[in-house]
Amino acid sequence: MRRLAPVFACAALIAACASTPARAPALFPSLKQARVQVTTASGVHEFGVWIAADDRSRERGLMYVRELPPGQGMLFVFEQPQPLAFWMKNTYLSLDLIFIDPAGRVLNVAANTRPHSLDPIPSHGEAIAVLEVVGGTARSIGLQPGDRLTLPTLRTTGDAPRSRTQTPPAMAPSS
Repeated sequence: MRRLAPVFACAALIAACASTPARAPALFPSLKQARVQVTTASGVHEFGVWIAADDRSRERGLMYVRELPPGQGMLFVFEQPQPLAFWMKNTYLSLDLIFIDPAGRVLNVAANTRPHSLDPIPSHGEAIAVLEVVGGTARSIGLQPGDRLTLPTLRTTGDAPRSRTQTPPAMAPSS
């Protein structure tokens, strides 16, 4: 029996390691990431986001994701402002969808969306981006239409190239 003790110990160790969850891989390793700041009456709130800026990534979105940490989300970016509508097909999580106009202001919030629903969730005007975060987040930070989002790493219609006759705005001194 003493000869089998190391075998049993090794088997127990293997079983313990097999049941220990490995560190989860990044959900979207091929997508760029950025930080988005949302300014509400309660203050400035920052989110780490994956950028869905092409048809393929926008079509996939957060489908099949079963867990999303607070403070994380996905930012869907479009080339031109347009009326948008999303659905929750194959989406396991309740999300808040925050529709953003070209000036970086919240058009509307679709709060606590119903997972797996095929009902369209529309923007209330022309949107350039949509921020998806865990359901209930907008309420918890007091997010309202008209609140501002800072999208520092993204090109929007406000960043269109200026004609050569326009004078660029004065630059603020760096700190």
